[in-house]
Amino acid sequence: MTAEYRITESRLGGEPTLVVTAPDDRVRAVLALRGATLLSWQVRSEVTGRLKELTDGYRDEKELLAQDGVRAGLLAPFPNRVADARYRYDGRDHDLLPGHHGDRLIYHGFARETVFALAHADTTPDFARLLLHTTAIRPGAYAGYPFAIDLTVEYTVGADELSVDVRATNVGDATAPHATGWHPYFTLSRPIDDLTLRVPARTLIRTDASLIPLPGEDARIPLDDRPGMDFRLPRRLGDAVIDACYADLVPGPAGRIETVLTDPATGEELRVWQHSGYLHVFTGDTLARDRRASIALEPVEAMTDAFNRPDQTAVLALEPGGSRAFAFGVGYAGSADAS
Repeated sequence: MTAEYRITESRLGGEPTLVVTAPDDRVRAVLALRGATLLSWQVRSEVTGRLKELTDGYRDEKELLAQDGVRAGLLAPFPNRVADARYRYDGRDHDLLPGHHGDRLIYHGFARETVFALAHADTTPDFARLLLHTTAIRPGAYAGYPFAIDLTVEYTVGADELSVDVRATNVGDATAPHATGWHPYFTLSRPIDDLTLRVPARTLIRTDASLIPLPGEDARIPLDDRPGMDFRLPRRLGDAVIDACYADLVPGPAGRIETVLTDPATGEELRVWQHSGYLHVFTGDTLARDRRASIALEPVEAMTDAFNRPDQTAVLALEPGGSRAFAFGVGYAGSADAS
């Protein structure tokens, strides 16, 4: 009988995890049930022949609970920030931080701290597929979000690719604002300065000092006018400090939008893919641990502060009984395969 991928239960301190291992041990991925969070993704390097860690995830239970850096966080029901933690939807005002009068920074939703359950798993000789599910998002559960959303997260782990499909279903009786994203940190070498980056985007999102996009069309600037932020052609990161969102992403011949991170020294590369949305890039300069040791390449369904933007209403609206999926992933190619 042909050996199949294996899924085993483990723990990160007191937090339950799932470990996925390929039959030939050339792939290993670890997922925490808290937040359906990817903790580790290792693939056997074509350069060294050993497992190579390709993500910079939470290393222990304390980090996972603290959520510093939002390492590989699942971003829902909103990615990035909501200005002043307040928004108006369908004629009603909502406050995501009621009673807070100081720092009202809120970002990346609350699914990343929600405990998921393993609903189903499949293993074959070629891949493992895990379906994680939560019904925790309900009226009264999270301040300022009186909507009922079921979330399912499908992870598929294969020989050289990890894909994620997030589906949100509105099980309430009112239209809900909802958008999804992912906040993974990737590493090929440390620090990231010598890596090259390619982002197939035509437009940069302009923000104020709080990283909130400017109103209306003022938020969009052609990358032709911002050459220092233009990575349409692969370019060395160097000492660039980036915390920015890219728009008008251009798909490749196969229909995927691919952001490419390459280590010129080895030829290894990571291809972060999505089919729609925006791509946020963060060079990790303000992380509490290991600054600039990895780079966040974040597929997001909607723009930052989407809950306060009329131009994002259609993207957000999830009708009662309706479902919407947002898919993304990452592939690894060793020096023999990179092109």
